[in-house]
Amino acid sequence: MAPTKYRGAISNGFQFSVGIGGLSANLINYGTEKIKGGWGWRISLAMAAVPASILTLGAFFLPETPNSLIQRGNNHQKAKLMLQRIRGTDDVQAELDDLVKASEMSKTIDHNPFAKITQRKYRPQLVMAIAIPFFQQVTGINVIAFYAPIVFRTIGLGESASLMSSVVTGLVGSGSTFISMLIVDKLGRRALLMAGGIQMLISQIMVGAILGAQLGDHGGVSKGYAIVVLILISVYVAGFGWSWGPLGWLIPSEIFPLEIRSAGQSINVTVNFLFTFIVAQTFLTMLCHFKSGIFFLFGGWVAVMTGFVYLFLPETKGIPIEQMERVWREHWFWNKIVGE
Repeated sequence: MAPTKYRGAISNGFQFSVGIGGLSANLINYGTEKIKGGWGWRISLAMAAVPASILTLGAFFLPETPNSLIQRGNNHQKAKLMLQRIRGTDDVQAELDDLVKASEMSKTIDHNPFAKITQRKYRPQLVMAIAIPFFQQVTGINVIAFYAPIVFRTIGLGESASLMSSVVTGLVGSGSTFISMLIVDKLGRRALLMAGGIQMLISQIMVGAILGAQLGDHGGVSKGYAIVVLILISVYVAGFGWSWGPLGWLIPSEIFPLEIRSAGQSINVTVNFLFTFIVAQTFLTMLCHFKSGIFFLFGGWVAVMTGFVYLFLPETKGIPIEQMERVWREHWFWNKIVGE
């Protein structure tokens, strides 16, 4: 539904909202930590019902998208009215024609999207549907999201200070994602992904080096080094917040043609959640075995994914979704697979 020239900013609003939710959860955890009698964690957990209720209620007021109206009901007039409403202008016929054309083309094809996405001409989209969410998770960001208090306590901060440190990184993440909303449609997706990757890589190497030199196998680090590590982790979170955080959802949302969109998005979300689970379940074990080396491990993956973006991901800024197939035909590598 988003206009092409604002698609990045509006889509990144999803990750910004996720960040605000995470920050709110960190603030609640910090506020309830001192409640005695075992009620703190109960109150914190129960308050999750508030946003869940808002989501459920809000679902009753969500409108259908023009694409959905055309695809499911072939209701062109209703789709046109919806387009006029969300674009704020009556001049939407050209865009409506593109949507109708894409819908009619998808209906002429045997519509098994999961079988179709494995075809050679959709190979770039299939690769990105797997690679982008995989790379997003092996940045190690969910280590910070899930285990930040444990990580900060490991380097010598107290319990309250550890929870407050999580609030700080949440603020940094939300702020950097907001910055991404402002610049993603100006600078493009590739520039942000590569710059953010370099920023994350440098900060992870520095954190690993400091902890490797100061932490040892047991004990903690001095207060000064703990503050330096907190700053470097905030730099890392900022790099993720304006690059792989929001763009890991934005790019998959704009590269799939209509006939494989449902399959592509399903694969993207499945891979994302699968590796979220794997990283969350294995991190503590890896931390015990690798110790400070865990940051070098994730840093290595960041280096790989930054190179992958440079070589294989074309720029999608400013291109209507219905015309996105041309970016693969014009790419130095993918045009050999999908054809001119």
